[in-house]
Amino acid sequence: MEYIIGILLLISFAGLAVYAVRGGNLMMGMLIMGVIWTALPLIGNTFATNPEFIASYPGVTDISVVDAITNVFQSGPEGWGNVLVNVVFGAWFGRVLLATGIADTLIRKTVELGGDKPVIICVLLSIVTTAIFSTLFGAGAVVAIGVIILPILMSLGIPKPLSIGSFMMSVGAGMYLNPVLTGQFLAFFLDVDGKQMITYDDPARLKWAMTGLVVQLVMVIVMCAFALRKKKVVHAWHASAERKARPGYVPSLALVAPILPVVLLVVFKIPIILGFTIGSFYALAICGRLKNFRTACRVMNKDFYDGVVDTAPLVGFLLMIPMFNKAAELCVPYFNALLGNVIPNNTLVISIAFALLAPLGLFRGPFTLFGCGAATLGILKGIGFSTPYLYGLLVIPSITMNVSICMTQSWIAWGVGYAKVSTREHMKQTLPVAWIVCAIMQAVTYFMFG
Repeated sequence: MEYIIGILLLISFAGLAVYAVRGGNLMMGMLIMGVIWTALPLIGNTFATNPEFIASYPGVTDISVVDAITNVFQSGPEGWGNVLVNVVFGAWFGRVLLATGIADTLIRKTVELGGDKPVIICVLLSIVTTAIFSTLFGAGAVVAIGVIILPILMSLGIPKPLSIGSFMMSVGAGMYLNPVLTGQFLAFFLDVDGKQMITYDDPARLKWAMTGLVVQLVMVIVMCAFALRKKKVVHAWHASAERKARPGYVPSLALVAPILPVVLLVVFKIPIILGFTIGSFYALAICGRLKNFRTACRVMNKDFYDGVVDTAPLVGFLLMIPMFNKAAELCVPYFNALLGNVIPNNTLVISIAFALLAPLGLFRGPFTLFGCGAATLGILKGIGFSTPYLYGLLVIPSITMNVSICMTQSWIAWGVGYAKVSTREHMKQTLPVAWIVCAIMQAVTYFMFG
């Protein structure tokens, strides 16, 4: 019976893969998978006849129907509450950076610093974009920054595929450290009591995240430098009197706001939510948005509301993920019975496989947690790999392949359409670079956690 259930689970996994690639709604997909992956193990438990199989997984193969349903559909979403709070506060901080004009000013000053040199401007904007999106998050934020940066790059004669590729991959580089996106990934790693098995401020995870940010940013810079090594200025972007006349410049002291929460966390061990709060009020105060108490209340309410709206489309999906994770725990005995002797339990082999097959993180494939990679994680959890290793293994393609270059990512689709670049041109420009980043980071993950 365990083999039959295992085969049915794999068939449902394949069904999720096809559904995700075709652009199906992942919130509904995760809910359906949660139901299927709860029902099938319970059926298998009812008809299991192998005493050794039953005895090998106490508390799983003998769990009651009521307990299983409660763990999956009630305890699962409830356990994600602490992660959700981090996401909301991070989204609020992002809205403050946009509303105060800090992000816009930072970009404009960077362009003025670069002068008429396309390579320098492209590299500096990549660095600034990475810094901004180490805390800023959301499709709205990417579009808001993109409509400032992309016209600058393209007006300098920088090829459109390179403009889009460098900007989007710089966004992705920042996402390695981004607390909001990290909170979404952490929802996949909860223990049986709904507590986080790995946290944002874990020193090893922070070191790994900083390494990922640097590796991807360096590869973006290399891509820009190589592509523009012989590029001459087509015409300089107007960065002087006309540009400075635009409203929105903020005091120089405000420009440290984007990295303030992370610095407070890393250097002074201040919790990230307090860091977001300090960073938000610092930005508002420096930019003159807190002139009196009534104004401060109104501004805070509006920015908080806008930030929550930015993350709302993701919250439903992310509340389904804990259901799916809990259901996957019920499936572990059946995956092990069917695949225990097939999937290698050697971390070196797995890391090499993930490096070579990194493009499977595209188009909601089996290597991205924003697609059917959630099911892949469920299978690998059953093999017994450590949590930090699995985190790195799946997050790398999720960020570098999916968030940074995949056409199924909303802001990538917007950017490609905005610049009128074909999917083929975009992938030709970015895929080789993203693949190298994935390979390097899989090696880093192996040596750190494998």
